[in-house]
Amino acid sequence: MTSHLHRCGWVNLSNPRYVDYHDQEWGIPSHDDRHLFEMLILEGAQAGLSWETVLNKRDSYRAAFDGFAPETVATYNDDKVIELLNNPGIIRNRLKVASAIRNANAFMEIQAAHGSFDAFIWRYVDNQPIVNRWDDYRQAPAKTILSDQISKDLTKKGFKFVGSTIMYSFMQAVGMINDHEQHCHCATREDI
Repeated sequence: MTSHLHRCGWVNLSNPRYVDYHDQEWGIPSHDDRHLFEMLILEGAQAGLSWETVLNKRDSYRAAFDGFAPETVATYNDDKVIELLNNPGIIRNRLKVASAIRNANAFMEIQAAHGSFDAFIWRYVDNQPIVNRWDDYRQAPAKTILSDQISKDLTKKGFKFVGSTIMYSFMQAVGMINDHEQHCHCATREDI
């Protein structure tokens, strides 16, 4: 039972999936390229929506997008796009679906050039998470100079739906930034 634990104020405690995401994933450094690709696509899908909406569709996304294997997503054709746009389990936005395919190709180009997407993206933080100690999650910025730079760099490499706010959320999600509130039980975890 984890109900007695203090968590960041943004967590919807009535949604077990959201609580689990907060406790087991958000802010924990990820160096797995497939997970990094998944989060890049999901954060882009969130644009204009709540993270909870995307999180509730995550299992459907994983099934629809072949486990977020970039080498598979990169090969999607028009028939697959139509299939995705008819899938009620995901956000059926043509631009977001098209961006996932484009981003898979750009992601693999970075892997080829840098050995992994992990090696490329984590260099922005010198391979060490930026640790903030907010009293309240609302103190965290929506974007920073760093997220601006990453957004610009990825855009130049052909990525879509990688605006600065999306990239800041991505960095939080994959642990490049630890924005857990000071009172949160995750703020002092050893795996963060």
